[in-house]
Amino acid sequence: MRLFKSSLNINFMAKRKLAMAFSISLIAFALISLLARGLSLGIDFTGGTLVEVGYQQPVELSKVRSVLEEAGFAGTTVQHFGTPKDVLVRLAPGGEDDSAALSSRAFAELRQAAAGEAELRRVEFVGPQVGDELAEDGGLAMLYVLIGILIYVALRFEYRFALGSVIALVHDVVITIGAFSLFAIEFDLTVLAAILAVIGYSLNDTIVVFDRIRENFRKLRKGTPEQVINTSINQTLSRTLVTSGTTLLVLAALLIFGGEIIHGFALALIIGIVIGTYSSIYVASTAALMLGVSKSDLMPVKKEGADIASDGSQV
Repeated sequence: MRLFKSSLNINFMAKRKLAMAFSISLIAFALISLLARGLSLGIDFTGGTLVEVGYQQPVELSKVRSVLEEAGFAGTTVQHFGTPKDVLVRLAPGGEDDSAALSSRAFAELRQAAAGEAELRRVEFVGPQVGDELAEDGGLAMLYVLIGILIYVALRFEYRFALGSVIALVHDVVITIGAFSLFAIEFDLTVLAAILAVIGYSLNDTIVVFDRIRENFRKLRKGTPEQVINTSINQTLSRTLVTSGTTLLVLAALLIFGGEIIHGFALALIIGIVIGTYSSIYVASTAALMLGVSKSDLMPVKKEGADIASDGSQV
């Protein structure tokens, strides 16, 4: 059973100026936050040592910080990890100390931060050079993906659709990354992987809409480009919302029950899918319309010498 009747007729394009203003505002906030605050990069990109410690009772972060500062650990980040009994500590590279010695010395100090036994649950180390390489490679991966998508969509669709797709993808990526900057959520490799997944998801959704727009431009004899795009979006709306809704249900379960390890991954996908669904309806289609897509651009090229049937169609 379809979620919506086939006769659904919402005039999406009538609100395109309002949607454009909304999108520009979101992008502006995202860029301002990225320029002013930057990203809270995880140890994957910054390098250093990560130590996760579990206590038998809740511990105050201020106490943990003071213990580490007195022990000479500078540039340390301390936060709760899941519960008030779990603490995650990020240590800057320790100079002459190797990672094992640094984490052992830090754990010895952390055991004094609260009464009772403390359990060392996890230690991770990434060198500064490796972190720089990961950050550079991650940025290049995102750039190559966008270029590849531009080429793919340009070959499959008319170039206005290709540009509309890339505009929508940049829109989704900037807003998703901006949310992580605005709320100071840690940005690590799992989040970068989620961003790349968002690009693929958003592109797939946009292509479904563009396929229907191209089909309707060729099939519908009457109607302005705005009317054809509206009809196409209404016809694909049920599929778009059902796909996004079921995906969000899974991601919500991961966010709530998956633990802190994949919290950033699930959150990035949730933000990206919500924004990507919106951009497939408004940003990509609006961009194609503003670039002047028309029926003549999408009609198949007539072959010379083709036989003409009695009804006027090519044989």
